[in-house]
Amino acid sequence: MERWSGRVAVVTGASSGIGAAIAAELTKKGLKVAGLARRVERVEELSKSLKSAKGKLHAVKCDVSKETDVQAAFKWVKANLGGVDILVNNAAVAYDTSLSSGSTEELKRMLDLNVLGLSVCTKEALQSMKERGVDDGHIIHINSVGGHVPPREFYAMFSASKHAVTALTEGLRRELVNLKSKIRVTSLSPGLVRTEMPPEKFLDTCPSLNPEDIADGVLYVLGVPPHVQIHELSIIPVGQNI
Repeated sequence: MERWSGRVAVVTGASSGIGAAIAAELTKKGLKVAGLARRVERVEELSKSLKSAKGKLHAVKCDVSKETDVQAAFKWVKANLGGVDILVNNAAVAYDTSLSSGSTEELKRMLDLNVLGLSVCTKEALQSMKERGVDDGHIIHINSVGGHVPPREFYAMFSASKHAVTALTEGLRRELVNLKSKIRVTSLSPGLVRTEMPPEKFLDTCPSLNPEDIADGVLYVLGVPPHVQIHELSIIPVGQNI
């Protein structure tokens, strides 16, 4: 991780859970981190707790499902931090919305944030890297094991949105290969993690991971030699069966 010290990472959904854990660990490793979140005050509090870290966490207000917010956030990163070297697309939402009678608004929210928001952030990060001649950048999509298995009767649209992330990861990898770029892209797929997202009924009865376990995975992905690409990394708790 030493080669990343002093460089710039953008982490979306940095106000809690996995995003907060990743933002904190990257800051401790000496990076300048822009933590994007709607609840920006939470990122500000996290930043205060990291004052002794080698790097610095900057709180940036952003609703990733809104393109104008994303554009403004990346403009701020360019003006204040110079540009993006690492993007961690973590922001996502999950609703157990029935396809037969559920809320169309919830279905749309999952697609707008989990798929389109991720894609717009990726585009902005790649443009930033291209502008500055950065050819060793890294884009990490926080996916889900739900993006690799047949959807069940619950969380079908959430699973569908994560299947889209799986496809987008491979599509981007091939695009970068065709461009002869050394920028890497990784899909990191957690199992059940103790965050605000899963229902209590799962967290109370099923094996689960901590957000810090996923942050450790991000450090591993970023820490391998430049010629190595971790294309897909799945991290699940021992005994998970859902």
